[in-house]
Amino acid sequence: MEPRTRFDAATKGLEPPFAVVDLDAFDRNAAALVRRAGGKPIRVASKSVRVRALLERVLARPGFRGLMCYSLPEALWLSGHDLSDDLLVAYPTVDHTALGLLARDERARGRITLVVDSPEHLDLVDAALGPAHPDIRVCLELDVSWRPLPGLHVGPRRSPVHTARDARSLAALVAARRGFRLVAVMAYEGQIAGLGDAPPGRPLRGAVLRWAQRRSAAELAERRAAAVAAVREVAELEFVNGGGTGSLESTGADPSVTELAAGSGLVGPTLFDGYRGFRPEPAALFALPVVRRPARRVATLFAGGYVASGTATADRQPSPHLPRGLKLLALEGAGEVQTPVAGRAADELRLGDRVWLRHAKAGELAERFDHYHLVRGDLLEGTAPTYRGEGRNFG
Repeated sequence: MEPRTRFDAATKGLEPPFAVVDLDAFDRNAAALVRRAGGKPIRVASKSVRVRALLERVLARPGFRGLMCYSLPEALWLSGHDLSDDLLVAYPTVDHTALGLLARDERARGRITLVVDSPEHLDLVDAALGPAHPDIRVCLELDVSWRPLPGLHVGPRRSPVHTARDARSLAALVAARRGFRLVAVMAYEGQIAGLGDAPPGRPLRGAVLRWAQRRSAAELAERRAAAVAAVREVAELEFVNGGGTGSLESTGADPSVTELAAGSGLVGPTLFDGYRGFRPEPAALFALPVVRRPARRVATLFAGGYVASGTATADRQPSPHLPRGLKLLALEGAGEVQTPVAGRAADELRLGDRVWLRHAKAGELAERFDHYHLVRGDLLEGTAPTYRGEGRNFG
């Protein structure tokens, strides 16, 4: 059955706008991630899912272990639901209230690891909890950006810990501080894992990206190994985390890395269409109804301005997916109250018909809907609340 027909049949009793997850595509994407990981366990990036039922689903599969959370309140909440006993908060926290809750929760303290990249992070924890606080598990984040020339930084602006010497120095400082236990290292190469090496319609940009990514990966393999070895001289590490959906193969080949991270590859957002080596299936879609027919080959949809975070560029807008052949209008885009789409297929649309769209990023769609409707084939298998639907917003 053609996908549009299948989705329409499964959701015929629902009033759009609404969002669905194709469980067959979600499961096939999960299996593909495990194959690409080459035997190393994958920590699931919760921000790319934001639905407890789906996090539980993927964690139940062989090859996945632990969660990479994006805030301490989120990790505390998921721990309270016993979703996992291994939760890495991958972004430093300055939340005094959440730190207080962590300090008072012995079970959570044994499950949750906080990322740090400077002595100031330790000072903040001490200020929040007092000098006699119980041991807090911490993970040192290594900056793995590529710096081919002085002043040139290629990669996310994350940790200031760039060299093996930097890493050992901070590790020694953590080890000497009462109330902290260094258990892990994280090294996320966003310039490789998060940038598609074959952007559609931009062959020159793709060639430049592939050139830079090859050189960055070669430099990183040596530097990350040295940094991890330096930290291991100071602390006994439980895990070394690296990579993302876009770099599972290359990061998995690094013997200094013990586990990988991925999340977007489960859902298949449009920003992950631009890779040569893999392409996740679109698993999360949202449906908007046609509410106007303003002109030939144009249909106007209700709502739809679900623009992704990051650079304010066209690739952050949602993309019409079904029926095939529709596109946004350059001068209007996806809007708060209406989203016009144009193309030959628009002439077949009538008021009330659905157009299925994809979000540019994986998890942010969940901030727009209280529920995801779970579809298998042409049947509606169930409905699961998003974080938003459970009254949770973690920023």
